[in-house]
Amino acid sequence: MKINLKKNNLPVFLRLTIHKKMQKQFFFVSSITIIVLMTVAQNQYAQTTDTAKTAKTADPYLWLEEVEGANALKWVRNENERSKAVLTKAAIYEPVKQKILNILDDDEKIAYPSIVGDYVYNLWRDAKNERGLWRRMNYDDYVAGKTAWETVLDIDQLSEKEGKKWVYSGATWLKPDNNKCLLSLSDGGTDENEVREFDAVTKSFVKDGFYFEPSKGGIGWVDENTVLVYRDFGAGSLTQSGYPRLVKILKRGQSLAEAKQVFETDTTSVGAFGNTFYSNGKLHQIIYDSQTFYTRDIYYFLAGKFQKFNIPSDANFESYFKDEVVIALQSNWELNGEVFKQGALVSINIEENLKGTIKPQLIYEPNKKTSISSVSSTKDYLVVNVLENVKNKLLKYKLANGKWEQQEVKPLELGSIYLRSSTDEANHMFLTYSNFITPTTLYLYNTELNEFKIVDKQKENFDATGLIVNQYFANSKDGTKVPYFIVHQQNIQFNSANPVMIDAYGGFNVSLQPNYNSLIGAGWLAQGGVYVLANIRGGGEFGPSWHQAAKKEKRQNAYNDAIAVAEDLINRKITSPKHLGIYGWSNGGLLTGVLFTQRPDMYKAVVVGAPLLDMKRFSKLLAGASWMGEYGDPNIPEEWAYIKEYSPYHNLKKETKYPEVFFVTSTKDDRVHPGHARKMAAKMKYNGYPFLYHETIEGGHGGASTNEQVADKWASIFTYFNMKLMVKK
Repeated sequence: MKINLKKNNLPVFLRLTIHKKMQKQFFFVSSITIIVLMTVAQNQYAQTTDTAKTAKTADPYLWLEEVEGANALKWVRNENERSKAVLTKAAIYEPVKQKILNILDDDEKIAYPSIVGDYVYNLWRDAKNERGLWRRMNYDDYVAGKTAWETVLDIDQLSEKEGKKWVYSGATWLKPDNNKCLLSLSDGGTDENEVREFDAVTKSFVKDGFYFEPSKGGIGWVDENTVLVYRDFGAGSLTQSGYPRLVKILKRGQSLAEAKQVFETDTTSVGAFGNTFYSNGKLHQIIYDSQTFYTRDIYYFLAGKFQKFNIPSDANFESYFKDEVVIALQSNWELNGEVFKQGALVSINIEENLKGTIKPQLIYEPNKKTSISSVSSTKDYLVVNVLENVKNKLLKYKLANGKWEQQEVKPLELGSIYLRSSTDEANHMFLTYSNFITPTTLYLYNTELNEFKIVDKQKENFDATGLIVNQYFANSKDGTKVPYFIVHQQNIQFNSANPVMIDAYGGFNVSLQPNYNSLIGAGWLAQGGVYVLANIRGGGEFGPSWHQAAKKEKRQNAYNDAIAVAEDLINRKITSPKHLGIYGWSNGGLLTGVLFTQRPDMYKAVVVGAPLLDMKRFSKLLAGASWMGEYGDPNIPEEWAYIKEYSPYHNLKKETKYPEVFFVTSTKDDRVHPGHARKMAAKMKYNGYPFLYHETIEGGHGGASTNEQVADKWASIFTYFNMKLMVKK
């Protein structure tokens, strides 16, 4: 199996799928009110460090940061019940929930493959298997369309037996035989994983095998009896971001305390992370010393020791190809009189680099309209997935005589392409294609023959008849043209009365693409709604410069872009403020929190999902310190000066007409603290502002860990949008 370094084996904070948000406030009320609230909070929660300080702060809602505190959970239950009564009694809620649940539980949905040796593995959830069947099939049988799956592990049975709410979180395989793996399980969907050694031949956990208690971090094989470990080793072993700062080697039979330390980083760094993988017939070991979210040093194990790899610290580590490291540059790299430009994809020979010879080979150089979406490889080819005006195309390369040769790839239609799974043992990979109104097609791509074979097709989960897709550009405050997609019925009238849901993110170099989304289709488009996907700055749609234009002190650019998209929709008379809503999750939740506090006049409905909102305290909560590379450090006065200008928690004003906001979060979210949503909602309640609230007890950062929970969450969101935007008041 070719390991996707960017997504599957790196820590959560390094993945592109990461979302985060932050914010905070000074709450000005009468001195008597402050004293009363502080005293109550102090008496109730004096056992915790933060809450013991409550009486000394201007934040009367600090007690809501105690994730599972009795009074905090009582507050959550009360708000959940109040909001649930409003949403579930709506006529649309139950039908939409059932539609979504039927889609998620459908026996005919695509079983997405993960290539492991001669097998394809898949995690399958449906009505009978709430937490999932981990199963496999021979590769040739899968490609032939057979359905005779072999169950490897029943997650539901394991959960019932052990009294846990297990969520499958991935497997790290012992190469090259693939007979054993290190299986990760999360209780309730948190980022902390329990790791157990699993025998894929006997389909059982190895008695007295490798076992690691729940922790953030990971494990990698060195050999059958040795692992590279980066986890919580006890007091002093984590950074201020909550990630491992130590990397150790552990032998079979040793206790964790006996593991040999091979690397450590400072507590102020984001963390130290290890990775081992098998490529080109040999095992590779590397360590990432991540000083910030966007800068890291890489150490490669060679000649009996870890040696520093000589590349720019801000380069994105994309993949390996044989004996080459493939990186994407985030800034210009000047070397030996040659300039490799920002955004370029280059490769470097591992052994030559470690010996001091640095000779990057240019693979691909994007222009102003293109960026690198992802990179994967097969036995003889490197496949580069490129975004051009936010639509994908594939490029294929072969390394010959030390030079990369581009070869033609049969084009697919304009839309979104995702590289799903590949192997360096053969010249094939699985990928998917879709667009807003075309269901996903799973392809097997033969990189040698340049042939695509359809393996499976998603069925139409909503009626797309008459739907059209356009791409428009809005002019942001500084003149930047910001693209957005819009999906609607061809025959709608531009009369300012169409219900519009804007979906936006704008951070962490994450690109939003035109995918077929069954839930949005069935829950919103099928109800007559208009869907907009905004590609605002902060994302990666147009390369590093698009992302960097909204980092730290430039953060307001992302919010101005989102406002410009809304204004463009209004100016085109597609909608108006009383029919306009916006949705955001994680960093997108921060975005929507900013938008409703900066422009409360513009939106009728606002979903603030898994958000950062208290931007004064975000760096002190869970993984928040790791995101200071994106937002800045609120503890530095010069940086707090620009952060406080948009921090939603601090910019909620008295006697202002705000929309009835819908907060969505999870108690088990150990990435973005649920206290952000709780405190913001509590502050709104004190000021007499209406809001709705939905906090699942489990679900992690995604807010749901079973199909039932997913259906409930999205039915609540679509019901809210329907009530606010489709009913004229």
